[in-house]
Amino acid sequence: MTKISIVTGSSRGLGRNTALAIARHGGDIIVTYHSRSDDADAVVSEIKAMGRKALALKLDVADISSFAGFAENLRTGLRDVWGRETFDHLVNNAGHGDMASIAETTEAQFDKLVDVHFKGVFFLTQALLPLIADGGRIVNLSSGLTKGAFPGFSAYSAVKGAVEVLSLYMAKEFGARGIAVNTVAPGAIETDFLGGAVRDTPDLNKVFAEMTALGRVGVPDDIGPMIASLLSEDNRWVNAQRIEVSGGQGI
Repeated sequence: MTKISIVTGSSRGLGRNTALAIARHGGDIIVTYHSRSDDADAVVSEIKAMGRKALALKLDVADISSFAGFAENLRTGLRDVWGRETFDHLVNNAGHGDMASIAETTEAQFDKLVDVHFKGVFFLTQALLPLIADGGRIVNLSSGLTKGAFPGFSAYSAVKGAVEVLSLYMAKEFGARGIAVNTVAPGAIETDFLGGAVRDTPDLNKVFAEMTALGRVGVPDDIGPMIASLLSEDNRWVNAQRIEVSGGQGI
C-alpha cells in the first residue's frame, strides 16, 4: 500500500522540497500551507504530474484551537482521495525565523517562536495521533543551531532544542504502536528563511560557508531527499535520533 505523508509548511522552501522528494520515492502527499494557497496548489500539481496523489490543506500551526478542525478536514480528505482512515508519515516542518539578541528579543517574538515551533509541534502531533497508522513515522525539524551557537538565534535555537527533547519522548511513548520518531537538524540553507538571509546576503552566506567542513551552505536538495530516505523502509530501525544534515557545520 502506498504511504501517505503530511508535510507541514510545504508550499515552499524545505517543506516543498521534502514533499516533492517523497513523491519521487513513490509516496503520496498532503501539503499544508498557511496563506500561500497558489503555491500549495502548484506543489500538488507537480506531485500529480509524477503520477502520485496529493491534496492541499490550510493549516496555521500557531493556532492550536484550529487543530481539531484540521484533523476533521484531513479525515475527510483521506476518505475522499485515498479511501483510508489513516496516514503514515508526519513531517513537522512548518516554521519561521526570527533573529534578535537576548537583550533585544521581545516577549511577542519569543511567544511566536514557542507557539509555532514547539507548542504547534506538540499539540498538532497530539491531535493527529489517532490518524497516524501503526508502524508510521514522525520527523520533527530542528536546527544545527542547537549544537553550535550563533549570535541572534537564542530563542529560535532554544525552542528547537525543546523539539529535540520532545522527539525523544514521542519515540518512547509511541513505540508501542511501532511509530518511529526522529529529528532532522539542517544547517544553514539557502531558502526564504529569515527573508532569504542566507541565500541573498553574500556576507552571511560566506560566514556560514566558512563554518562548514564541505565549504558551502546547504540548498533544499540537500535536505528533502534525506528526509524522504529516512521515511523509507530502509531506515525502519532508525528511531529517537537527532540527525544533523549540515555538511559539517561548526565542527
